[in-house]
Amino acid sequence: MDLSPEEMRDLLRRCSPWLKGEDALLSELGLRLDAANLVEFGPIALSRVSAAHRRESDERRRLEAVARANYAAQAQTHAAVIDLLDARTLAELADRIDHLAQSRFGLAAGVIAAEGATSSPEGWVGLVEGQVDALLGPHGLARLGVCPTAVGLFGDRAPMIGSAAILRLGMWNPVRQGVLAFGAADPLAFSPEMGAELVTFLARVVERTAERWPAP
Repeated sequence: MDLSPEEMRDLLRRCSPWLKGEDALLSELGLRLDAANLVEFGPIALSRVSAAHRRESDERRRLEAVARANYAAQAQTHAAVIDLLDARTLAELADRIDHLAQSRFGLAAGVIAAEGATSSPEGWVGLVEGQVDALLGPHGLARLGVCPTAVGLFGDRAPMIGSAAILRLGMWNPVRQGVLAFGAADPLAFSPEMGAELVTFLARVVERTAERWPAP
């Protein structure tokens, strides 16, 4: 005869004196009687508690690791800003971006590119009008992940680029569109699900620093 959960509970309540005397059955169920003659959780329940504790510990360690990584990334970004502000020319600004990408962030390359003028600053990548919108979309500010149409930004290092972070720049008056691009060899280094706050912050620093000098 099948019993509903409510019927099973009622049956156990009515038979509780008998159940307390069935040590073998209680053991099989992972239960035991404590000194006060109360049914107490035994090995099975304790193992479940231990497993839950391990899961909580693993999650806590994961969150702590993420927090440490975020803190380290912020520290490296702030140090990178100081290095960028020390640039003395547009060419040196581009050189510092590439050096910081490799030395501070372990990436394959960092470049600055701008649309428009017939010539670009030394070390910058020249783009045709409308190329920034083609890369990011008409209103796009950032793109992270595998970007096949953007690998050309990295010149002879393009074959080693697996993923990239591309940030829109707007510099000088009248405004010229451009991008700040970081390339990584690892296809998983940048992904669309990642937050772009730190690299966007660097893009704003590059914009303001570039405007120290006249548009080329």
